[in-house]
Amino acid sequence: MGAGAAGIMAAIFAARQGAEVVLLERTAEGGRKILISGGGRCNILPARLDEARFVTDSSPNTLRKIVRAWPLAEQVEFFNRELGLALVEETESAKLFPASNRARDVRDGLLALATREGASFRGNASVRGVLPLESNRWRVVLEDDSSLDVDAVIVASGGLSVPKTGSDGFGLQLARRLGHTIHRTYPALTPLTVHASAYTELAGVSLPVRLTAQSAERSATATGGFLFTHRGYSGPAVLDVSHVAVRSKAHDAGLARLTVCWSARTADDWLRALRRSGNRSVIGVLREAVPDRLASVLLWAAGVDPTQTLAELRREERAALIDTLTSGTLPWSGDEGYAKAEVTGGGVDLAEIDPRTMQSRLHRNLFLCGELLDAFGPIGGYNFLWAWATGRAAGIGAAHANE
Repeated sequence: MGAGAAGIMAAIFAARQGAEVVLLERTAEGGRKILISGGGRCNILPARLDEARFVTDSSPNTLRKIVRAWPLAEQVEFFNRELGLALVEETESAKLFPASNRARDVRDGLLALATREGASFRGNASVRGVLPLESNRWRVVLEDDSSLDVDAVIVASGGLSVPKTGSDGFGLQLARRLGHTIHRTYPALTPLTVHASAYTELAGVSLPVRLTAQSAERSATATGGFLFTHRGYSGPAVLDVSHVAVRSKAHDAGLARLTVCWSARTADDWLRALRRSGNRSVIGVLREAVPDRLASVLLWAAGVDPTQTLAELRREERAALIDTLTSGTLPWSGDEGYAKAEVTGGGVDLAEIDPRTMQSRLHRNLFLCGELLDAFGPIGGYNFLWAWATGRAAGIGAAHANE
């Protein structure tokens, strides 16, 4: 159920094991998130994997077992050998893209491989319910009142992110009805918003930063691109820490605190650059390290007159400015929600899934994979890696379910 990244991969490997496979997809073609990923280029995988960067409320040990079941190098080889897609590393971001830079090549290649392996694709096939039958079999009931009685069901219908691609949370609802524990879901890897202020006047300005989000219960730090938007902030660094901010809204302890180091310069570097000497303007020194418009706003935030020279800068002003430049507080008020979220945080507790096969520990011959599970990673191919790995395991597990 679901012809996204995890579902197509599950169909490929189930069919490869000799199972008769029907791939049900509520949209006409499937794979819509693949098509829009990486700006239409499809960041297939990370160039290097750091397991500690995954986020889960379930057992980290179980998560590691799942990820290690299909190592990164073997996944790279799969795309190269099975789909004929050479993967190229984008050096500055450590991401792997198809050499063609076409997400459609990835989606179409996967669907074509599933067909060659013997899987049958049915588009515009919305599922209304999944019912257990005798002998651990299942009945899948479609919206048109037709049904399929099957030996095993793989639920790969995604989470709640980017609903325009067909994600509606049905798999999460189904898992809950079947008794699975669902960790609270929330939009992850989503842009943050802020009320109209000097910061919203910077829309279009972008730069690399180090950003930290700290709440009462957790923290995260990311280094990467940062973009000011008309509504707030986006870019990889923002998306990678956004889960801390989003989750903090649900707690009485208050919103998470965001702090930013706006350049590669350390506090000592800035202390040397801002020494009281000569007639150079303070804003002139800042412009060497950050964009002009941002320099003006940072001086405003630090309470420093931009027309001052270094010689006129008082000690307390210098200290306030250095603090703003290296660990200044960034105001925020909300987030863009599931509409712009790259992935869904939370989901089915990993303790209720066999990490070798992705079979439910509550129901025989029910397999769960992909975004509906309680795990996600940062920007950079981690979430596709999770989809490929869990989809493969579910496909192989389902094909051998009754052995």
